[in-house]
Amino acid sequence: MRIGIQASYSGGFQETAAEIRDLESAGLDVAAVAEVYTFDAVSQLGYLAAVTERVELLSAIFPIYSRTPALTAMTAAGLDFVSGGRFTLGLGASGPQVIEGWHGVPYDAPLQRTREIVEICRQVWRRERLAHDGKKYTVPLPAEQGTGLGKPLKLINTPVRERIPVMLAALGPKNVELAAEVAEAWEPIFFVPEKASSVWGEPLAAGKAKRDASLGDLQVITGVPVAIGDDVEPLLDFVRPAMALYIGGMGARGKNFYNDLAIRYGYADEAKTIQDLYLDGRKDEAAAAVPDELVRSASLIGPESYVAERIAAFAEAGVTTLMLQPLDDSRAGRLKTVETMKRLAP
Repeated sequence: MRIGIQASYSGGFQETAAEIRDLESAGLDVAAVAEVYTFDAVSQLGYLAAVTERVELLSAIFPIYSRTPALTAMTAAGLDFVSGGRFTLGLGASGPQVIEGWHGVPYDAPLQRTREIVEICRQVWRRERLAHDGKKYTVPLPAEQGTGLGKPLKLINTPVRERIPVMLAALGPKNVELAAEVAEAWEPIFFVPEKASSVWGEPLAAGKAKRDASLGDLQVITGVPVAIGDDVEPLLDFVRPAMALYIGGMGARGKNFYNDLAIRYGYADEAKTIQDLYLDGRKDEAAAAVPDELVRSASLIGPESYVAERIAAFAEAGVTTLMLQPLDDSRAGRLKTVETMKRLAP
């Protein structure tokens, strides 16, 4: 079981980088940088590559619509180069609100686009001349769509690795099946070990049945709120607003992947209530409506002995990396959390 953490959106980045160096010394295995409609993640990952030595760097995630496939491949190869082979390319479809509202491009065919982007990236990293004729991407551009001067090119530089690990963030059955088929790693959200098999077992099995053996075992990376101690029970309420945001507000009615996940977990009535309240602006009530069982099961909040048991449950369900979301939001608290988790994790 590896331990990771996500760099903060806010605050000075030099301070964030210095903290990640300290966490690396404490045993941190993975440092992730998100990219939504924030600062770009690439510049921050490059900075972290320069000031760290061992920790793996992860984009969590690059939206597939925001870069051309070739630029995605170049970016990953560049980050792997400056980090000395420590980068994992995390990709995801994001959602139509961000893709169409921020990037201004249609949110279409996420499964097909993801498959083709992964194929193109691996072709670029192998330094093959890039020629791809897919349903969504044709490279070089056909003559009738441009000047006719495009020709197959190959990456000038030799990458550190010809197969940079790819992580796909996925929730729906078809997306999860694709991740299990083509990616080195899969990132779910709100992972409940006891329900993972019933919710994701079939698509994972279907994807693994088509998986290339050279990819190795599928790694599972998931985020968990963490608070360890004998008096941390009240901190469960700090998890509810974030869950309510995703289940209730990350998307419209009928188009919210996180709401769909709550339904698949068996909380159909609660999911509808949370969404109705959240979209009506009653966010505190939406947070209060998040089921206690869901909050507890997807978190690591309690005494050391309890947290150790829950870590074992996550491992038994296939999780290989826990991305910590420490609820003690101080630098000293985050350091202590990482140190304790490294001691408790198998």
